[in-house]
Parts: sequence; C-alpha cells; structure tokens
Amino acid sequence: MSGLVDAVRVELKRAADPVKAPEMQRYMKSEMLFRGVAKPERTVLAKKLFAEHVMSDVDELRQTTLELWRGAEYREERYLAIDLTGDRRYARWQTKDLLPMYDEMIVTGAWWDFVDELAIRRVGPILLRQWDEVAPIMRAWATDEDLWRRRTSIICQVGAKTEVDTELLAEAIEANIHDRDFFLRKGIGWALRQHSKVDAAWVRTFVSTHPDLSPLSRKEATKYL
Repeated sequence: MSGLVDAVRVELKRAADPVKAPEMQRYMKSEMLFRGVAKPERTVLAKKLFAEHVMSDVDELRQTTLELWRGAEYREERYLAIDLTGDRRYARWQTKDLLPMYDEMIVTGAWWDFVDELAIRRVGPILLRQWDEVAPIMRAWATDEDLWRRRTSIICQVGAKTEVDTELLAEAIEANIHDRDFFLRKGIGWALRQHSKVDAAWVRTFVSTHPDLSPLSRKEATKYL
C-alpha cells in the first residue's frame, strides 16, 4: 500500500465523527459508508497529506489514485482520491492520458457527487486543452449505455464560459433529450442555464426550437432568461 493511501485512511479514521457519518450517508443516499468527515476538514487534511506525499510522476499519481479509489470502504476516501488528481502540483499532467482513469471513476462512482466534480473539473479542462482528441470521445459518451458517461458529455463544458462549443453541447443534449432519467434532464437544464450567462440568445433559440425538452430541463435552462 502506498504511503499516501495508508495515511489517508489512518487520518480519516482519526477524524471520524460517528454522529455525522449516518447523516451524511442519508443525505447522499449512499450505499457506501461515511466516516463523517465534512469537506472543510477534508480540505485541511488533503493539504497536509498531499504536501507530505508528493507524487514523482504521472504513473505514480494514477496508481495511487486508483489504489485509493478501488479500495475505498468510506466515501471520503474517494473524495480525497478526486482531490488528489486536482492538486496544483499535477496540473501539467492533466491530459487525455488520464481519461481512462477518470472514465473508470465516473462509471464506478455512478453518483452525482463524484461524477460532477470529475466531469467539470477534470474532463472539461482536458477537453478544452486537447479538443481534437477528446471531443470525439465526448460525442461517443453522449450515446453510451452508461448514464454517467452521458451526463458527463452534457455537463463537461459547464464553467467553460465563452469557450463552450455549442455544436458539441447541442449534440450531447439532443442525444439524451427523450431520456426520462432525472440526472440527465437536470444535467441538460444545468448546462443550458450556465451557457445562458454568456450567450442568452443561443440558449433561448435552442429552447424554442426543441419543444421536446422535458419540463425540468426547460425550467432550469430558462432560469436566467
């Protein structure tokens, strides 16, 4: 077991709050247990541990992240695995070569708290940085059997502001517009709502020309219009 993985589990156990743990599990509707360590405490813990255990190269980052992720018994372990990949020390390693790892985390995480962070803060920036290689992957994910790959394809440009590619956004939405799943409908609305902040006219036109948008997607999309 790598030093960081061992340290994460020891420190989470030490910081555990048995009162908060079941409350957090109920809120997240999670089958995986919680230690009861809230985000502010996890942030402090991550800063300390990541400074003490610096990854030497991208292979070590990948191996450590997946070791922590795959062996997790508590949800906070997976939160810290995601946080590790976002540490500023490793920004230069955020390329399409990490997409297989993020794909595994998205598919096996299979819930919005994991997927949204990975989609927007990991996959999205890689998409913008290596558009020609990654955009075709997002187009494929938009029609994938896996719900969470599809949600990722829809929301990965949230936060891209003026760099949003509306053609890709439209394709991802149109591929899922008739799906009745709540997370897809909510994701569609969220992506459109965020883009309306920078291009209200485009979103207004998209909504008006897509009458088959679900009421939930439409409501979310037009919130700022």
